[in-house]
Amino acid sequence: MTAIETIRVFSDSHEMEADMAKTGTRMSITSVLGWVEEQLERRRSRRALLEMSDDQLKDIGISRGDAYREASRPMWL
Repeated sequence: MTAIETIRVFSDSHEMEADMAKTGTRMSITSVLGWVEEQLERRRSRRALLEMSDDQLKDIGISRGDAYREASRPMWL
């Protein structure tokens, strides 16, 4: 292997590592954003319980007290 080929291989491996690091960062950001989105959807669902009538809550087997308890939980639980 000549010096130029060695430099090129070495250079390519660093580029690949840099690309992998960027992809890993993007994946981490994507997974964090996905988690936040799930938590916000959970919060919306819990708040929607408060807007339901007593009959609607009864249909799904939840009391008004259960709805209040669920809506008051932190979004990450």
